[in-house]
Amino acid sequence: MAAPSYSKAVPSSASAPARLRRFHSCFNSLDADITLRSLEGTLYRVHSYTLRTTSGLFHTMFNLPQPLNKIENKVRGGRGQRGEEDELEEIPIYEPDFILERLLRLICGLPIPPWESYDVLERVLTVAEKWDTPGPVTIIRAALTSPRFLDSDSLRLYAIAKHFEWEEEAKIASRLTLKLNLHDASHARVLEGLAARDLLSLLNLHRRRRDKFKELLDSPERFAAGNSTPYHCSRCGVTQLDNYTWRELKNAMFLEIDRRPLGDTLGLVVGDTAEWPEAKACWAAKCKMEGCGGLNYDRVATLRQIRNCVDLLPSTIED
Repeated sequence: MAAPSYSKAVPSSASAPARLRRFHSCFNSLDADITLRSLEGTLYRVHSYTLRTTSGLFHTMFNLPQPLNKIENKVRGGRGQRGEEDELEEIPIYEPDFILERLLRLICGLPIPPWESYDVLERVLTVAEKWDTPGPVTIIRAALTSPRFLDSDSLRLYAIAKHFEWEEEAKIASRLTLKLNLHDASHARVLEGLAARDLLSLLNLHRRRRDKFKELLDSPERFAAGNSTPYHCSRCGVTQLDNYTWRELKNAMFLEIDRRPLGDTLGLVVGDTAEWPEAKACWAAKCKMEGCGGLNYDRVATLRQIRNCVDLLPSTIED
């Protein structure tokens, strides 16, 4: 995010005259009756009506008994009775400029630059929630489902969606997490921040896909040659198949979908899984009867059925 511009690049002590203090160039209207001060000391002039009507926090603040609403009464006195040197009471906001500026732009309906990262978006969202500003929260919610953020960190999206009880976004995020191995240590920080029930929902989705996939792989109806007992060579009709290579391939696929529940690496003609020793051995397995040598399994049909099994797996958390 580009650094904000200011009308005066001078020291910003609260006791300095207004004309010598550092005001943000986009929030320096002489008609404004409230001045907010960031951690860096930058001042933001904003209309109290705007803050009151867009933020539950400021609505409550401006309606509190004395002495807090004395500030509002003072600034309501009318700028016409004050000279240029007169000062507005400053309200300290313990947030840095890059957060305060972005949130005030949202509150005041000003253009906002593109969100640079999840960190910026999430920090602004945190303050927007603290200030009880439904408008900015709604705008940020829409930004979270843009392509840039959908694929960048699905676990953080899931955590945010669950925190705000955004069920549609939570389901979208849960589907995107299927690319991840949740047992990887790199995800521990985000997972530890989830509520127990939300973490359980996500873990259940990954487990349900794995277990359902195993159930489908073991089905004699779907994989007759590998799972039916007995099953004889389709070429000679005499030799009973030894399904050892198919069982080894099933075990390898089970481990793969446990590692990557999306299953997009399985049932492919080319790719890493096609080069597995288990896969090569399975497709090369032949009838041992002399003079037959028929292949035990139809590679193309079996791979197609594996893809069909993946397509049948649950893809989002349950309601």
